[in-house]
Amino acid sequence: MDFEHKSVMVNEVVDALNINPNGIYVDCTVGGGGHLKAIGKHLDRLNGKILGIDRDEDAIMAATKNVVNAVPCGGGFSRENFKNLDKTLDTFGIRKVDGILFDLGVSSHQIDTPERGFSYMHDAPLDMRMDREQKFTARDVINDYDEERLIKIFHDYGEERFSKRIAAAICRARKISPIETTGELVKLIEQTVPRTKNGGHPAKRVFQAVRIEVNGELEILESSIRKAVDRLKIGGRIAIITFHSLEDRIVKETFKSLAQGCICPKSFPVCTCNHKPEIKIIGRAKTPSAEEIEANSRAKSAKLRVAEKIGERE
Repeated sequence: MDFEHKSVMVNEVVDALNINPNGIYVDCTVGGGGHLKAIGKHLDRLNGKILGIDRDEDAIMAATKNVVNAVPCGGGFSRENFKNLDKTLDTFGIRKVDGILFDLGVSSHQIDTPERGFSYMHDAPLDMRMDREQKFTARDVINDYDEERLIKIFHDYGEERFSKRIAAAICRARKISPIETTGELVKLIEQTVPRTKNGGHPAKRVFQAVRIEVNGELEILESSIRKAVDRLKIGGRIAIITFHSLEDRIVKETFKSLAQGCICPKSFPVCTCNHKPEIKIIGRAKTPSAEEIEANSRAKSAKLRVAEKIGERE
């Protein structure tokens, strides 16, 4: 199956990064390469450079195919987790860059490839790994986590109000036989919680929670943002697209922290910390146009946040 992923807010990303034709730009979640191709088209043939990173081998193969011959500048690709951004840049001999993009969440290709096990719409083995060389899968979560731990991830990562009921049902079912497929899990959830008119599929939040747990999506986000800002040049920009409130909250709070100046207690009459902000936040979060949402319903929940590097970490 070809890697198909419709990148969201492409023009907004290009505008947000305020592209320097002679700059170096990194897409930490390259997917099919849609954003990176748009960025690369604005770069100088000799001096501009792009770098695409993704933990999914299918994404790296697709991006290499889609981008290399479509842009004038040079570049490279790395199958790597963005938590290792600093090491990846070192491997390519890059110290500082002009722009960094994170397009978070799961790709359309991953959802629409049944055997990857991301979708509650297809019956497939419980998998959900973005990096298929990773051993830990959704099957391990569903069959090995105790009831309290299942409740916690369903509540914290899925914001699922029936977390306790679903976790209890899973634990009862797996005593009889292991839960092996997405279809088995979906059926169990459908039998356990009521379907609401406007709440979407009853398995949606659980699948989100399990996917986040399998791939460690939230636990690596703040540190990765900080690493990215550290590797930006002064005046360089970071753009991050989120698709649900959990990751957007982390991005928002991390930006806020990095943009903070004085951190002295409010009771201090004068500043003694000399703490300087590393970034300035550029505008408010942007959302897709109505036209884009109509053309691509998966863009509906997207938010784009942007910041510019203004100082180095002390």
